[in-house]
Amino acid sequence: MAIFASRIGINNATLFMSTTKYIFVTGGVSSSLGKGIIAASLAKLLQARGFRVTIQKLDPYINVDPGTLNPYEHGECYVTDDGAETDLDLGHYERFLNVPTSQANNVTTGRIYQSVIEKERKGEFLGKTVQVVPHITNEIKERIQILGNNGDYDIVITEIGGTVGDIESLPYIESVRQLKWDLGPHNSLVIHLTLIPYLSAAGELKTKPTQHSVKTLMESGIQADILVCRTEHELSEELKEKLALFCNVEKEAVIQSIDASTIYDVPNMMLDEGLDRVALKKLRLESKSDPDLKVWNEFLKRHKNPRATVEIGLIGKYVELQDSYKSILESFIHAGAANEVKVNVRSIHSEHINTNNISDELKGLDGIVVAPGFGERGIEGKIEAVRFARENDLPFLGICLGMQMAVIEFARNVLKLDNANSTEMDENTPHPVISLMEEQKHITNMGGTMRLGSWKCDIIEPSIVSTVYGVRSIQERHRHRYEYNDAYRDAMEEAGLRATGINPDTGLVEIVELPQHPWFVGVQYHPEYKSTVAGPHPLFVGFVKAALEHSKN
Repeated sequence: MAIFASRIGINNATLFMSTTKYIFVTGGVSSSLGKGIIAASLAKLLQARGFRVTIQKLDPYINVDPGTLNPYEHGECYVTDDGAETDLDLGHYERFLNVPTSQANNVTTGRIYQSVIEKERKGEFLGKTVQVVPHITNEIKERIQILGNNGDYDIVITEIGGTVGDIESLPYIESVRQLKWDLGPHNSLVIHLTLIPYLSAAGELKTKPTQHSVKTLMESGIQADILVCRTEHELSEELKEKLALFCNVEKEAVIQSIDASTIYDVPNMMLDEGLDRVALKKLRLESKSDPDLKVWNEFLKRHKNPRATVEIGLIGKYVELQDSYKSILESFIHAGAANEVKVNVRSIHSEHINTNNISDELKGLDGIVVAPGFGERGIEGKIEAVRFARENDLPFLGICLGMQMAVIEFARNVLKLDNANSTEMDENTPHPVISLMEEQKHITNMGGTMRLGSWKCDIIEPSIVSTVYGVRSIQERHRHRYEYNDAYRDAMEEAGLRATGINPDTGLVEIVELPQHPWFVGVQYHPEYKSTVAGPHPLFVGFVKAALEHSKN
């Protein structure tokens, strides 16, 4: 792989250094076109050719991170090993590449401005007026290059949130313009993802929105190198020639991205369109081999040719927005393929569950997952769902808050501890079986203050989880503030709810299960954050296998 020189402007000086190549992915015409999937698909193809690749997301909102955002507002908050609360697109990056991301892979406008203001307060700008250009743009450029400067990657793909023309995105677009000049020719390229709408009344695809989007990008000083066109219908050669002519790109750089049955088809579709080949050509990089997608395509084959079907109930309170539980849904796709099973996930709102309708709401299920969440709303429905699974030998997986609901349900209905609860829901509960961690009691700022990131867990044998994992020590990602109250542990275990996973550093309970139940596991952590195409999470694989056994019986 070529090592090349680059010029990076720093305080009007020019430094020459070895660096990585940079690919920027922008969007136009409409949001939600799938920039993250295109970025992840291209990264997968480049990785499959032997390049070391990572992806980062630049988010234009002023929140420091999505940690305090309502799931209805922004979808799932994804958590990395180093404890960063990030955009859900980082989940796609990890699921496609099977490579962990970090805080450096997600940058927000809030974090950029926070850093610049802190530097100004320390006097680092020597009394100069702090401005968007050059101070904010310099900070953005520095964040973009953090992943490339350590020599770990050959290519860094940067997805810019929002669409071209948005006021919020302007500093990022300007930073890309500057950085392309800093890096020099052939060391970076811009992929512009745009929409080619189909007008049914006219019976034809329209290119004008894309032309205007490219024009807007050019007004900001950036010429798109590659156009990726989202479409519901095939693009004709004539239409591609028209786009190439009016958008000032080569015809081979007009890439069709037609609707797919699954996001996991997109890498193969982009391979057929030659996206990776065109990108490498423009970056002057030579690939030593064709993309090796053997493992990927074996997964796709199992996913598309299941031998059985299971019905899983996802009990949550943000079910109206599928992105709220994105990683859980994708984990079921991975685990389903591993078991050669199609997993139908039925989303059930926990607020709609009560004692009278529980049997009807959960009828026909082969297993239930009680999802993570915060706050009191919908809690009693989740507890009822846990009780139903426990009493009816229905395979159960509780994640984070779902595990805590399993503890509360057991305390109320087996130990007969009236009004047992979490202090999150009831500060005055007589039996706080779930309570606030001591170090959390005096925290007033909510953002980034929970138990976050990767923590150790020792597994106790024999147990369901020891069979599932096949190892004695694991590391999993956390995002929570309340914990299992160890004061109730002896009584719980004597009655049958075993603690089978313990944090070796804190002694906190991480996993509970019912040995007498066919498959009943609650985990304090988020296993869905570590499930990938190449490495389906063992808990989901084990749970789907148990659901399959239930369906047979």
